[in-house]
Amino acid sequence: MADQQKIHPVSVPEPAQVAPLPKPTAPLVPRGSSRSENGDPERQQSSPPLKRSLTPYSPLKPPKKKRGCCVRCLCWSCCLFFLLIVLIGIAAAVVYLVFQPKLPKYSVDSMRITQFNLNTDTSLSATFNVNITARNPNKRIGIYYENGSHLSVWYKGTNLCEGKLPKFYQGHRNTTQLNVHLTGQTQNATNLLQLLSDDQQKGKIPLNIRVKVPVRIKLGKLKLMKWKFLLKCSLNVDNLSQDNVIRIRDNKCKVRFRF
Repeated sequence: MADQQKIHPVSVPEPAQVAPLPKPTAPLVPRGSSRSENGDPERQQSSPPLKRSLTPYSPLKPPKKKRGCCVRCLCWSCCLFFLLIVLIGIAAAVVYLVFQPKLPKYSVDSMRITQFNLNTDTSLSATFNVNITARNPNKRIGIYYENGSHLSVWYKGTNLCEGKLPKFYQGHRNTTQLNVHLTGQTQNATNLLQLLSDDQQKGKIPLNIRVKVPVRIKLGKLKLMKWKFLLKCSLNVDNLSQDNVIRIRDNKCKVRFRF
């Protein structure tokens, strides 16, 4: 008989004990939601990165100044100035049509020399009496000749004598004769007398009479602001002898005015 097999027990080593995992303190899924709402966190794919649009850098422009008010003020000023010019033009046209203004006319009628001699210090003393006629051709305009006038007699750039016009009023269509007394003294007049002697031999001595007179114009009953009449008369005489009859060959007067 065969030997019976004996089975001997074998000691199997016990497996090492594994420490239990700690329980989660917070649920993986919020309360009130199911697993299908948020999906499996392990299988959830990460969202793609956000794309940033790249724009070129440009420096900031300074804010524009508010010039609308200035522009409007400038426009209004220009409009008012233009309107003022138009109104002045209309007023001047009305005055011209109603009053028809004309410049006064002047002429040198006669001249008398009471003193014209050379002194021992080579100075020349001169005294003239000049008769001037002033004509106002206007029908509705009067002229006030104010104080502060100046009248002078010139020979080749040299002032021989000077005086002034009297203060008076010249009415409509009026002719006034003025006798003006002028005196003067010229230093170092030896060469001047030589030139004067040469012209006197020719029988033609050129003289200039210059007048500046402030005036005020009267339109009807309205008295305007002060203006200035500038008068220049060019005349030729035959001689400048003392106490002698002086004949005026020709004379021409021009008048202009300014404010």
